[in-house]
Amino acid sequence: MLDSKQLRTDTEAVARNLARRGFVLDLEGFRALEERRKQAQIEADRLRAERNANAKAVGMAKGKGEDASELLKRGESLTHALAIAEADLERVQIEADQWLMGLPNLLHDSVPEGRDESANVELRRQGEPRQFDFEPADHVDVGARLGGLDFEAAARISGARFMVLRGSLARLHRALAQFMLDLHTSEHGYQEIYAPYLVSAAALTGTGQLPKFEQDLFKVDGERPFYLIPTAEVPVTNLVREQILTAEQLPLRFVAHTPCFRSEAGAAGKDTRGLIRQHQFDKVELVHVVKPADSYAALEQLTAHAEEVLKRLELPYRVLALCAGDIGFGSAKTYDLEVWLPGQGKYREISSCSNCEAFQARRMQARWRNPETGKPEPVHTLNGSGIAVGRAMVAILENYQNADGSVTVPAALRPYMGGQERLVP
Repeated sequence: MLDSKQLRTDTEAVARNLARRGFVLDLEGFRALEERRKQAQIEADRLRAERNANAKAVGMAKGKGEDASELLKRGESLTHALAIAEADLERVQIEADQWLMGLPNLLHDSVPEGRDESANVELRRQGEPRQFDFEPADHVDVGARLGGLDFEAAARISGARFMVLRGSLARLHRALAQFMLDLHTSEHGYQEIYAPYLVSAAALTGTGQLPKFEQDLFKVDGERPFYLIPTAEVPVTNLVREQILTAEQLPLRFVAHTPCFRSEAGAAGKDTRGLIRQHQFDKVELVHVVKPADSYAALEQLTAHAEEVLKRLELPYRVLALCAGDIGFGSAKTYDLEVWLPGQGKYREISSCSNCEAFQARRMQARWRNPETGKPEPVHTLNGSGIAVGRAMVAILENYQNADGSVTVPAALRPYMGGQERLVP
């Protein structure tokens, strides 16, 4: 969430920043809410001070042997009035917190202007798209020829937007995840995490999925309500919730391979063919927890680590800086990696790397003790796909396909495939 103090003291600047996203801050509503909160605080403070003064007077009267009955009655009345005032203050504070939870993050100054994805800025490209001497098929047809991609079985089991992988494709999927984990732990210095796939509402509120994006989640009803994780970002970032870290503990770099579950409520009719947009998919997630002064260097590092996966797989890709109107709710700055898909004839997102600054940390009460001030302050959190396993497999099937229906296994994956060099129909 945003810094409430900054919102109160620099309201106009906050409103201008949010307007870059196309978000209109209700200034009148905020000021009315803030006035109610302020008056409730003043009244509670006044009654508390009066009750304390009355209690002191009771003690003095008793010490002198005087009748304190009226003062005691006054004390009871003040205690009752204070309880009512504190309840009023709590109600206003809850309302203010809920209102604050609905505000997106402030944007970094370097985020490009623009209202939608058409204004995203391409920063660089790596690799040249392969020139085929035949018409390249999309991954659905390639996978069908290999006999490893079974949407019909998935539909019988679960319905639309699920997949069953068989044989060599199931092994390729596993190999990709293992390759990414090994790269990030052995070469990039991440600590591997195995995390819960079911999380509480508090965890999702901490990383910003709740309350705004509940329709995109799968909720599991029961005695204790849980949600299936939409990304490993949720449980892994929440490892530092309600913690005060030392300067020596930072930076923290975590990596986790998990399934991800998304209802895709806002994506009806989009990418209905194939593996691009599924209710269940796997992802290797990268999370950084850092000192505030280091977070933008960490964003570049995290993005480079995700890029290295695509470089090792020799897949053509590009890096985009997302514009103000296309950036995520909790992010201050985001880079997207898009991989070339010859079957579609365009680049498609395969990783999104974001600096959330202190936005998630405030919601999670995740802090570090700044040795310069001696006080706890919010950490900065970053996350990114390192990378999406299913989409990486899509990219391999389309970029490495051959005219005879086979698919060449990228050299980086062959040790994870028992030395296999080609997937054959």
